[in-house]
Amino acid sequence: MESLSKIIKNRAKARLREFDVGAKFSHLSSRKFSVLLPLVVKEGELQVLLTVRSKQLRRSPGQVCFPGGKSDPSDKDEIATALREAQEEVGLDPQHVEVICRLVPCVDQTGGVVTPVVGFIENISQLRLNPDEVSEVFLVPLEYFLRPQIYKKLQMTFLSNSSYVHCFDYVDPQNQVTYRIWGLTAKIAVFLALIVVEKKPSFDVEYDLNALMSSSEHSFMQSYSRQKNKL
Repeated sequence: MESLSKIIKNRAKARLREFDVGAKFSHLSSRKFSVLLPLVVKEGELQVLLTVRSKQLRRSPGQVCFPGGKSDPSDKDEIATALREAQEEVGLDPQHVEVICRLVPCVDQTGGVVTPVVGFIENISQLRLNPDEVSEVFLVPLEYFLRPQIYKKLQMTFLSNSSYVHCFDYVDPQNQVTYRIWGLTAKIAVFLALIVVEKKPSFDVEYDLNALMSSSEHSFMQSYSRQKNKL
């Protein structure tokens, strides 16, 4: 009989592969970024690894994000970028990541295209954090991004346009530290949870839950076109 952990993982893999966009959007921008969404099965549920950016960094110091960064000319594709950045930031060996898919990208405030790459890892005990980039890592149950205990929407303004973004406060049961997860990181986490957990969120989202793939692609292309016209 399969273990519960293996059943959970296999179900998630099958679901994620339905949402794999491959290189469909790779041609759109010269300003490419990738983030790795590392999944682990812990305590009978799927959890995702997040990092806290070093306070020494000039951009977004102390904020929560996924490991990742800007594409390098030597990177073969978005997957290579995500794996390289994760290794640089948290010491995650690419050979220890089971890459499953690339999800529909997002557009950041500068017009960059950010591709989420989803992969499974076995554990986080052997990670070696680069203190110049990451101060700590932590795990969040994926379902929290659909049924949070502490949630609100924040209004953001960029290039004279206002929009609302998800904002979660998560209290880590291990150390009672509260982490704020918001903006693009929260948006990606919500989309990942919608795919894998398959439950209706307790808050409004921008997607049609009955046509998640097509509506997410439509939302991305609208955002990309708007940002492209502004910049």
